[in-house]
Amino acid sequence: MAKLKINYTKDGFQYNSVFIKYAMVVLTIVLICLFLPKQPRFRYEFEKGKVWNHENLISPYNFAIQKTQEELNRDRQYILKTVQPIYILNEVVSKEQIDEFNTNLAEKWQASQMDTLPNLDIKEYRDIGNSLLNYIYARGVISLNNRYQNKGNDADKVDETNSQYNFTLVHDNIAQQKNTVDCFTIESANVYLKDAIERNKNITHKAWLFEVMRNYITINYIFNESQTDKIEQNALANISTTRGMVQKGELIAEQGKTINSDTYQKLESLRKVFEEDIQISGNQNYVTMGHFMMVSLVMTLLMVFLYFFRFDIYNNNRLLLIIFIIILGMLGVLSWAVKVKIPSLYYIPYCGVPIILRILFDTRVALNIHLLMVLIAAIFVPNSYDFVFLQFVAGMVSIYSIKTLVKREQFLISSLLILATYIVGFVGLNLTRNGSFSTLYWSDLVPFVVSVGLTLLAYPLIYAFERLFGIVSDLTLMELTNSNSKLLRELSLKAPGTFQHSLQVANLAEAAIYKIGGNPLLIRAGALYHDIGKMTNPLYFIENQKTGVNPHEELTPEQSAQVIISHVLKGIEIARRNQLPEVVVDFIRTHHGTTRVDYFYNTFIKNNPEKLVDESIFKYPGPIPFSKETAVLMMADSVEASSRALKEPTKESISNLVDKIIEHKLMQKQFANSNITMRDISEVSEIFKNMLMSIHHVRIDYEKSKK
Repeated sequence: MAKLKINYTKDGFQYNSVFIKYAMVVLTIVLICLFLPKQPRFRYEFEKGKVWNHENLISPYNFAIQKTQEELNRDRQYILKTVQPIYILNEVVSKEQIDEFNTNLAEKWQASQMDTLPNLDIKEYRDIGNSLLNYIYARGVISLNNRYQNKGNDADKVDETNSQYNFTLVHDNIAQQKNTVDCFTIESANVYLKDAIERNKNITHKAWLFEVMRNYITINYIFNESQTDKIEQNALANISTTRGMVQKGELIAEQGKTINSDTYQKLESLRKVFEEDIQISGNQNYVTMGHFMMVSLVMTLLMVFLYFFRFDIYNNNRLLLIIFIIILGMLGVLSWAVKVKIPSLYYIPYCGVPIILRILFDTRVALNIHLLMVLIAAIFVPNSYDFVFLQFVAGMVSIYSIKTLVKREQFLISSLLILATYIVGFVGLNLTRNGSFSTLYWSDLVPFVVSVGLTLLAYPLIYAFERLFGIVSDLTLMELTNSNSKLLRELSLKAPGTFQHSLQVANLAEAAIYKIGGNPLLIRAGALYHDIGKMTNPLYFIENQKTGVNPHEELTPEQSAQVIISHVLKGIEIARRNQLPEVVVDFIRTHHGTTRVDYFYNTFIKNNPEKLVDESIFKYPGPIPFSKETAVLMMADSVEASSRALKEPTKESISNLVDKIIEHKLMQKQFANSNITMRDISEVSEIFKNMLMSIHHVRIDYEKSKK
């Protein structure tokens, strides 16, 4: 069985890199196809009360006009008013109550112990009670339901009659229509009972009989809630959701005219019919295949771009994963917005994607991915030309506005520029179509304001990506280049000379990288931290020696060389202990490359001419610079340190010094692995010369320069 090949690299995510790379690509394509809607949206955007900005819309076929929600609510209320609640006659209850009255009447008399009632005729009282109870239960005792009281009446006009409502009484599968006014409630039954007893002259003990009989009045018309609900649901289900028809060829909306309620409802009905027809027509498998083909084409273009122009990203699965997550995240938001039918897709913070990609990677990556994502989205949005135009130009502005990110204030400036771009583009598109400002509304700009506000969420997301994937953005580099950071403050206190040297190197390197192209923030951060290893033994480095005492006088050349060389390893150790990013640590590792400590090497040869010298003792461990930025820093470090030793800095001496140092580095092949050209090196050399002359206040002989 063949073993799985595993490629271990420092980024920790290159296991079987080719397989993982293309597995991620295929998975991303599949997920995008799943996210995206299975049919396009209606191609027009419209709002009630706004002007129809498109060409005249003619109905392509016959379709029914859907009722508005308000109309459906009115129909629902009307239907519910017509539905009568169902009550069941319970004869058992009334019979039981009358029987109990007959059985317990004598017992009630005995329990009362009323000596004042010697002439009480129990039979006569029983007959009167039976007659009254039979009448009450025959008429019916009902409990009024709040659900049906005052139905159809104004709440501020509630009176006695408003409690009435019709209902259906069911008994032995026979239904009859009744009204609550013809029935008793327990309260009204007690009132009737008391009045009837008071009017009967044959009853001498009226109060006692009333108190006995009131205990035998209960409800015998029982509300059947389940049956009533079933009838209501059936009635509601039969409500028609349409009103009228639009015939094929009929004018629905006229260009330049305001969309009134009737036109708006016709447009909504057409949109719904259109989307339903698209969804059910054709073969859905072919639709899915079409999605897969389009998304695959876009992803292929992205991978080709990365292969030819950013091979470092193409070859790094961790960085590819970040790009795929960002793409899937934004298209997932688009899918959600389409499904919930938000009023405008311009609420989506599309410009957040190019901002994140620009800060994490570079301008070209951000611009290409943003363009490809907008093209995918345009397939599924209405007014696709407007969407592509506005999102693409706004994305370009968002990228250009943070091209050289050096201050956090640029975030706010970038947001304002994006908003201005949206507004100018939107107004321009409307004027092009209508030739009038009267069709523009302030409310149309609200989605753009919200979108730009949400775009600011890109910045905490950048921090999250940095922490999750261990990458370094310009935001982090900005924080690292703050001279008040803990590590740089410590360097300025323990090795002030080294700190000043680092500042000068940073200025030289940053100016040079601006000229030849590169990341100024990265090289400045690398320059400020490249010598932090000197904090361990600061007095062994000449820039920190102020007393004239040189500790190297007590060491052999080999020992001195090892102390000097150790500042690289010590710097790496300090940097990693303080969790500096690896891209900054790379400057510490490479700023001397594999060069030799020539001073102590030559001293050893001079003092020991007869001994064979082991050059490895006097050489830095490397590696040599492997990027344009690390190569420029090596040159800046060497020329700045050497220029301090010039006794009389002049234009000629500085020029010769810079040329000599750079030529020496070239002879040692220190730039063999970096992507820097001879033209770049020549331009860097000129910048160093001009800046060093300014630093050392060299006067230029203008008369000679004229000759």
